[in-house]
Amino acid sequence: MGFLFKPRIRPAPPAIEPVASSFPALRDAEIGAVFAGDRAAGDFYDSFRASPSRVLFGLLDVAGRREANQTILAEAQQVFREMGADLFGQQEINEAEALTQLCVQLNKTIMEAAEGVHSCPAFAGCYNEDLGIICYVNAGHTPGLVRKGFEVSELTATGLPLGLFSHATCDAPLIALEPGAALLLVSRGVVEAKCKDQEFGMESVESAFHSAPVNKAHDLCVAILNKAQGFACDPPKEDDMTALALVRSASAAKA
Repeated sequence: MGFLFKPRIRPAPPAIEPVASSFPALRDAEIGAVFAGDRAAGDFYDSFRASPSRVLFGLLDVAGRREANQTILAEAQQVFREMGADLFGQQEINEAEALTQLCVQLNKTIMEAAEGVHSCPAFAGCYNEDLGIICYVNAGHTPGLVRKGFEVSELTATGLPLGLFSHATCDAPLIALEPGAALLLVSRGVVEAKCKDQEFGMESVESAFHSAPVNKAHDLCVAILNKAQGFACDPPKEDDMTALALVRSASAAKA
C-alpha cells in the first residue's frame, strides 16, 4: 500500500513595512507632513537628522496599491536612512554630489525590490541649518513650491522618476530658504483631486499656498489638504493625498 506524500507548507514570511517617520526638531525652522483620507496607494514620507547641521527629508509616490508595495517602500527607506547618514554625516561634503549618489542607489534599490521596472516619482532634499540652504532632487515628482513673501516659485523635475531606468541620474540644485520662507511638497493625489471632470491642479495648489499661513509646517499641510478635499466631489480611490512642508522662522538669523 502506498503512502500519499504531503509537502510541508511553510508559512509566508511577514511583510516588510516601512518605519513610521518622526520628524526631527530643527533650529529656527520646522518640518512636518500630513496624510489625508484613506492610505490606499504608495505615498510615503520620511525625515531624519544626518549630522548636527543637516536634515534629510523625502516624499515618495510608489506606483501600485499600498498592500503590494510595502516591501519596496521599506527597502527604499532603509537605503535612504543608512546611506543618507553615511553620506551626509561627514563634516565636509559636496551635498549635491552626495544627494545624486543617494538618488542613484535609491533607484537601484527600488528596481531590485520590485524585480523590474516600477515607477516611483520622488522628491528628496537636504536642509543645511547653518546656511539655510536646501539641496534637492526632483525625480519626476510634482513640482516643489517655495514661497518667499508673496511670491511662489516651482522646483520642477531634475530627472526621471525612480525605478524606470537602471542608470538614471538626477541633478541636485541648491536653493536658499530665507527667513520666513517655506517649502511645500504635495503628492500627485492632491494635484489630481477631481470634481466631475475638473482637477484641482497645480495652479490651485499654488493659490492655496499663497494664501495659507506659513508659521507652522503641520498647519500649512492641513490648510493645503483641506482645500483639495473641499474641491473634490469624492475622496480619491487610486491615489493618496499627502503634503510635506519645511518652514523657516522669520526670526532666523541670516547666514
